Amino acid sequence: MYIIGTAGHVDHGKSTLIEAITGTHPDRLQEERDREMSIVLGFDSFQLPDGKQISVVDVPGHRDFIENMLSGIGAIDACLFVIAADEGVMPQTREHLAILDLLEVNKGVIALTKVDLVDDKEWLDLVEIEIQDLINSTALSDAPIIRVSAKQKTGLDKLLEALSQVLKDQPPRINLGRPRLSIDRVFIMAGFGSVVTGTLLDGVLSVGDEVTILPGGKTGRIRGLQTHNQDLKEVSPGLRTAVNISGIDNKDIKRGDIVAHPGDYSPTRRLDVQFRYLGDLDTPLKHDVETKLFLGADETIARVRLLGTDGVKPGKTAWLQLEVEDPVIAVRGDRYILRRPSPSETLGGGIVLDPHPPFRHKRFDQEALDRLEALSGGDPLDVLRQTISRAGIGLLNEVLNQSGLEVITAREALDQLLSAEVVLLIGEEDSSDQLIALRLLWEKNKIDLIEKLKQYHQDYPLRGGMSLEELKSQSGLADPVFKQVIQGLIQTEEITRQGPAVGMKGFEIKLSPDQNKKVKGLMNQFAANPTQPPSVKNCREELGEDIYNALLTLGKLMQISPEVVFTPDTYQNMVAEIISKIKDDGPVTVAQVRDLFGSSRKYMLAFLEKLDEEGVTIREGDIRRLKE
Repeated sequence: MYIIGTAGHVDHGKSTLIEAITGTHPDRLQEERDREMSIVLGFDSFQLPDGKQISVVDVPGHRDFIENMLSGIGAIDACLFVIAADEGVMPQTREHLAILDLLEVNKGVIALTKVDLVDDKEWLDLVEIEIQDLINSTALSDAPIIRVSAKQKTGLDKLLEALSQVLKDQPPRINLGRPRLSIDRVFIMAGFGSVVTGTLLDGVLSVGDEVTILPGGKTGRIRGLQTHNQDLKEVSPGLRTAVNISGIDNKDIKRGDIVAHPGDYSPTRRLDVQFRYLGDLDTPLKHDVETKLFLGADETIARVRLLGTDGVKPGKTAWLQLEVEDPVIAVRGDRYILRRPSPSETLGGGIVLDPHPPFRHKRFDQEALDRLEALSGGDPLDVLRQTISRAGIGLLNEVLNQSGLEVITAREALDQLLSAEVVLLIGEEDSSDQLIALRLLWEKNKIDLIEKLKQYHQDYPLRGGMSLEELKSQSGLADPVFKQVIQGLIQTEEITRQGPAVGMKGFEIKLSPDQNKKVKGLMNQFAANPTQPPSVKNCREELGEDIYNALLTLGKLMQISPEVVFTPDTYQNMVAEIISKIKDDGPVTVAQVRDLFGSSRKYMLAFLEKLDEEGVTIREGDIRRLKE
């Protein structure tokens, strides 16, 4: 099925023409009928003589309702541009044509309506000449002009044949595997619940799918799907679709929201765009002006930041960074329109280059301008390279999605970058956690972590390593990236891990002669009374915190509780002896162990609790026995 949208000045006969073709008037609201003008979008369908199924979106033409018109023509295959023969080109004619041109709708037919009201053939010829002059420099320059009368039903066959020819080579909508539907209507159906309508893009929706409403994030499930009153189990890209969603109240849905699968898209408050300023405006576009952004069916306030220039003259193009008041959903390649809020007029529009710029660009940053230039070029290799460059290191699936490239094209470009060793993949193949990284950046991050560890060893020569938490905090890396870098360094044996800390391979704690002297004095005290040695507090006071911790790291001391520490040899000998004692004589009490080792209750209680913790013994009341 193909989608065509009507456009043209108010009262030039768009709705009447659709009624003549389909047999149904697209104006659904009584107010529209009373005022004889379209206020909201009307929808209908018909079949062309060659069998093509057509979904038609009839959009408002009156200036007061032009913003409704914008939500209707963002996803059409061709337009039916209506100009009344008795009036010719009018203000809305020019504005609608400018919008179609900005959105690059380059297929269409011009319907010269109400020819029954004009008796003068020369007048009709002059109107056609005026129309041709108007469209010559636009995307519709090749559109045929067909004279019709909706009331007398003349010229309709030629009009339908012209539409068939225009759509002859129109390719089907691409399935990118990540469906999104920009909602243009929300309503309740008795017994069914929330229903939304829009044009489905970029993927397939199926009954039973879990979906999320963005940017709000409410989730529900598809209960039913329809295309022009036909129930379907699955809907393909490019179809006008009604979606019945369970689990979400219609109060939580508004026009402009997006229906998508969870995780496919994320909201943004900043867009990098290419912009074309309309040529018939009087003054240059200035930096930091407030505008209305129209993106799909969405409408929000956007502040314009000019990049690389102090002003944009009418008819010129520029790079902009748009900062939006409400979060939006956008994909690279989406087209948009900017309008002045008051007095209301269309300023221009263009294409989204980067829907998720990570920060505010400096206005005259050449690197940022070069990146936008590359993104606008459209070469898949450059586009993917720039997307990866912006991410630096990121989840592979997210980066490929953000590129806006079709899946096969993105994978082909990725293979080229991998072959050229520009990028590399990290992690398990086909895993959702697999990372993609610029090779140079990946190596830089590894070097940075190594340098941080080396500096840590230099600053704290008595510590065996740096805690992973502290290293991650200093690195500034995201958690999955940090984990993969650390894992890579461990696998290549450049660093070693000791519990929650890491250190450089080959690093050794070395004590100075003065420090060794202190340690020797303390160790003599341990040797003098192995089972009742100095306490943890005594050790710290005598050696200092760093030297004491160094002895723990070096394995010269073994702390078994907050208060008790032994030498490892003493501890192991005590363990062997207590195992032998219990095997020979049965379970033991704390008092028996105290007497066995000639120690005190404080030391022996800590010792037995350590054995319980290690699974050597098990406590039953006041006794310990060996754990089976």
